[in-house]
Amino acid sequence: MREGNTTRLAKALAQAGISSRRKAEEMIIQGLVMVNGQVVKELGTIINPDIDTITVGGNPIKAEKRIYLLLNKPAGFISSVKDTHGRKTVLDLIPDVKERIFPVGRLDYDSRGLLLLTNDGEFANLITHPRYEISKEYEVWCKGRISDDAIMKLEKGIILDGEVTAPARVRLLRHTSAKSLVSIQIREGRKHQVKRMMESVGFPVFELKRVKLAFLELNGLPEGRFRHLTSREVELLMKQAWGKIS
Repeated sequence: MREGNTTRLAKALAQAGISSRRKAEEMIIQGLVMVNGQVVKELGTIINPDIDTITVGGNPIKAEKRIYLLLNKPAGFISSVKDTHGRKTVLDLIPDVKERIFPVGRLDYDSRGLLLLTNDGEFANLITHPRYEISKEYEVWCKGRISDDAIMKLEKGIILDGEVTAPARVRLLRHTSAKSLVSIQIREGRKHQVKRMMESVGFPVFELKRVKLAFLELNGLPEGRFRHLTSREVELLMKQAWGKIS
């Protein structure tokens, strides 16, 4: 068994930004990939990117440095790598990062708050897939004085697309006769979920901000600015996703 920083060959190619993992597997099968001067066609091949020399079409590849960023997204930016309508994306807020990063999940164009970006696909899956139950907390302004009955319904679960949402944690932070500021914490990530949940109980949202993801908070980070996650934060997020910490 090989020791050290070992990984599957297809994964190493994907991490180097050569292609998706599926496309990398196709290139391996086609005999386009060499390891230490030898053509490799076995999909299960294990390599050590710190030691082994990998080439694709004769060109050496090197895995990208893993990047994990926390952005305080302003309204007016698309949570995407590019936009077909020419609108600004969150990558426009991070011009000096050379790695090919992408948003982890999404915040709507008119929404604000905490958004992670990375070039680590497995990390992104751990954060976004519902099975890992990573909590996300939002503060939303809705029309009207939200009722106790509406809060109870949100906490028990709302039927969306024929399925009941997981129980949410809901708190009324403050209100006037015309609007309410509500904190809502969920562990799912359905499209427009918070807005649709609030709409379903009769209190449509006109402003949404994500303030927390797992244990991560904005902590005074200005809108439009970002910071790198620490290695400890990345480690704790991954452990939490796997249920190794409470």
